[in-house]
Amino acid sequence: MEGGSLIDQRPRGHRVEGKVAIVTGGGTGIGRACAELLAREGAKVVVAGRSAVTAEETVRRILAAGGEGRYIQTDVSREADCVRLVRQTVEAYGRLDVLVNNAAIYPRATLEETTLDFWHEVLATNLDGPFVLCREAVPSMIRSGGGSIINMGSFNGLAGTYNLVAYSVAKGGLLTLTRNVAAAYSQQGIRANYVIPGWVLTDNERVVQSLEGHDAAWLDAQAANQPSGRFSRPEDAAFAVLYLASDESAHVSGTILNTDGGASMLPSVQRNIAWRRGGSVP
Repeated sequence: MEGGSLIDQRPRGHRVEGKVAIVTGGGTGIGRACAELLAREGAKVVVAGRSAVTAEETVRRILAAGGEGRYIQTDVSREADCVRLVRQTVEAYGRLDVLVNNAAIYPRATLEETTLDFWHEVLATNLDGPFVLCREAVPSMIRSGGGSIINMGSFNGLAGTYNLVAYSVAKGGLLTLTRNVAAAYSQQGIRANYVIPGWVLTDNERVVQSLEGHDAAWLDAQAANQPSGRFSRPEDAAFAVLYLASDESAHVSGTILNTDGGASMLPSVQRNIAWRRGGSVP
């Protein structure tokens, strides 16, 4: 099942025991992996998402593994939903310690194809939602003595991609938001960090690639061209999120943590591979 194998095999632990965490987009992929792993390590997890079917399945899996979790229906593109999510979480558990801003959409469009409505739609989910959730979460975290905000980023937020213009700009803005929160609230014990998960072949990503005409053989070739020889997996990002949510990272804030297997260094990696093989170095 998507996002689960290494987490399913993991014994229950205590690395985030007693913490309360919100994971947006927690019904599938990276979000589900983060929610399940945080719960397995002792956190009370609120799974936020638009689809009750997928989010409630994540909660079912958390409960079946002996964890504690609940679903709160949330469309992060709606300010009122974000405000309600934080309020209901604090009402239910009395505190908020961890916010994982994972929910995102990634429709394709070049600069010339991007209408203003399309632009607003992408930024509403990918940047406005995390902004509102940070704004609402920070006061609760301060009252609890601090907290950890983990924003799920993208290498596209640093470099961009020709047909992901709005998405890339939103992810770049998310990095700036991360660093602003980290700088502004460090003395209140709040940390904010940015995770770059790399190319994760979730079920949703397979659908997107299929719509673009890419078959299984093409995907296999792309995986082989990754520095690690495979795509990133949801649990790769989830283990980084667990570290950043835990007190082990108490002095880590305002940073970028890559879990992309070196893909963000791909041009350098390719040059080194060519050199080792005795070929020309581009």
